Amino acid sequence: MPKVNDKADIQPELYIGLMSGTSVDGIDTVVAKIGPSHFELINSDSIDFPAEIKSQLLDLCHASQANINEIGSLNTSCGQLIGQAVKSLLKKSHLSPSDIRAIGSHGQTVRHCPEHPKPFTTQLGDASIVAEESGILTIADFRMADIACGGQGAPLVPAFHNAVFRSSIANRAIINIGGISNITILPKDPRAEVTGYDIGPGNTLMDQWTRDKTGEPFDLDGNWARAGKIIPRLLDATLSEHYFLASGPKSTGRELFNLEWLGKYLSISETSESDQDIQATLAELTAITIAETVKAQKALLQDDLDIYLCGGGVNNHYLLERIQHHIPDTTMNTTDSLNIDPQLVEASAFAWLAYRTYNGLPGNLPCVTGARKEKILGGIYQP
Repeated sequence: MPKVNDKADIQPELYIGLMSGTSVDGIDTVVAKIGPSHFELINSDSIDFPAEIKSQLLDLCHASQANINEIGSLNTSCGQLIGQAVKSLLKKSHLSPSDIRAIGSHGQTVRHCPEHPKPFTTQLGDASIVAEESGILTIADFRMADIACGGQGAPLVPAFHNAVFRSSIANRAIINIGGISNITILPKDPRAEVTGYDIGPGNTLMDQWTRDKTGEPFDLDGNWARAGKIIPRLLDATLSEHYFLASGPKSTGRELFNLEWLGKYLSISETSESDQDIQATLAELTAITIAETVKAQKALLQDDLDIYLCGGGVNNHYLLERIQHHIPDTTMNTTDSLNIDPQLVEASAFAWLAYRTYNGLPGNLPCVTGARKEKILGGIYQP
């Protein structure tokens, strides 16, 4: 593993990382042993959001206005649930709170608005409650320090990718297909800067459309989309979205890519095809935006680029087929081949970010987020 400019006297210790992404499907947890130039995944666990909390979170993500009491209540509920997730992981791993140096808790994003006149990002899951429930020092609110310094506050995981996945032999791209898809470019040249940004919708539009039209939480293996037909005029209309044309640093979320956004393009394209055809088109939108990003980055590098996928989207075989269709000369693997389960990369990243913060080390990459300088991220909450 490459050097990451850590303090050489830091000894490897156990950290817990927790991630609940824009898909709002549950909380992934990991415990990892981390030190200078050392990352070892020890164990993992996952818990689902209770149906009522998930429904409330999804409603809040889409609401133009929200009741302050509802936000406060959900912040507490999410904090309690995260605390329970930590205890479940400890039990599964036969560990006690005293074995863990710190928790890195991302929380559940309900708003991410770095381009707002008063930029902000909001994650629910009160860290004081997490610390109290778990009995472990908790680090949270990672994104605002970067935003306060002029950055996007996202994506933050490229710094972790750089620490654990970079190679001196091959150019690598780590593509996370969560609710939102994002990419990290890791050049083999050690002098070259890391590149990273949010590409656009990953699973979020497909999941939202599936839930709205079938009542199912997601399109299992992409089978519903596979049986549909791509609608060219709808695809062309959605690809005209300004976000896809903008250069990085950039980040996005459900604030932009939601069913209201889709409705605008359905109206423009005067689409009357079936719900299944629209699902196939949404899968193609994700596939093309990812593939075109890979092509653009390969052109910039003027070299080959090895692709490693992670996130829930790796389970959508139809989506992966469509991505490969558009970049047939590019080899795609998952991060399993780099020794981290693709479902656990982001939770692992927040364990690593907790390690960075606890030891007084910066966690952002200004070349990725656009921040004016490196920052120590997050706030520390005592148990």
